[in-house]
Amino acid sequence: MQLLNGIYDTALLLYALSLLFIFSDCLRRNPGGKRIGTGLLAVVGILQSGGLAVRFSQERGLPIFTPYDFLFWFSFSIVVTSLAVAYTRGGEFTILLLSGAGFSVFLLNRVWLTAADHSLESWSAVHGWLAMHIILANLSFGALTLGTVFAIMYLFLHTKLKNKKWDDRIRRLPSLETMDKYSYSAILAGVPLLIVSLLLAATSIIAEGRTPLFQDSKVLTTLLGLGVYVIYIVLKRSGRRSGTIMARWAISGYAFIILNFLLNSLSEFHGWGGR
Repeated sequence: MQLLNGIYDTALLLYALSLLFIFSDCLRRNPGGKRIGTGLLAVVGILQSGGLAVRFSQERGLPIFTPYDFLFWFSFSIVVTSLAVAYTRGGEFTILLLSGAGFSVFLLNRVWLTAADHSLESWSAVHGWLAMHIILANLSFGALTLGTVFAIMYLFLHTKLKNKKWDDRIRRLPSLETMDKYSYSAILAGVPLLIVSLLLAATSIIAEGRTPLFQDSKVLTTLLGLGVYVIYIVLKRSGRRSGTIMARWAISGYAFIILNFLLNSLSEFHGWGGR
């Protein structure tokens, strides 16, 4: 456990330093800061991979059945996505927002949860289905986070252009059309993953005979969030709404995803709460 704590704390410190260097590059062009920030982010990814390997050895299987591991995988997926974006042109602000989200989740995980919580072990008969549910949910959240980041950037750039406030930051951002396209593509990838994940969860509940769980508050917030995203896709394909309206729909859907997670501590679904 001491080894894991050392790996996680070192990764958290380097993540914070990486975020500072990336922020300095976004604040004012700083190619050196960008390189250092990206390099530190790569080291964070390596350390997180090492932590996952240690957890895999301890659990003798894929470490995904605790809230601690779920959030860790989410943070790791954000790091990998950020590194991929780092090799695209004009991705500085995307990396900054993604890294801010990934670091916040990583920090929250260290101060709120522990790896000792095995609240999902009681679902012994459907572990395979639950594993797929958790993996797909994690991939979905990563895609929806990326879509939300582009939606936020779209609103930021739209406001700047509307008020005719030009500066170096504006010139470094992708165009409105590009961010709108990327946001839609990410959400279009995330929503089907979320739907399949929820279907697997529902199947697991029915197989275990725990149908009263369908009355849980998480079901309502999950369906509301999914409904917002479905409406977003329908409106987007119709082409009858402006980019700003669609960006707000995307952010609203993600807000329900965050609310859904916060309800874990009050829900009977996972029993995920702080320690």
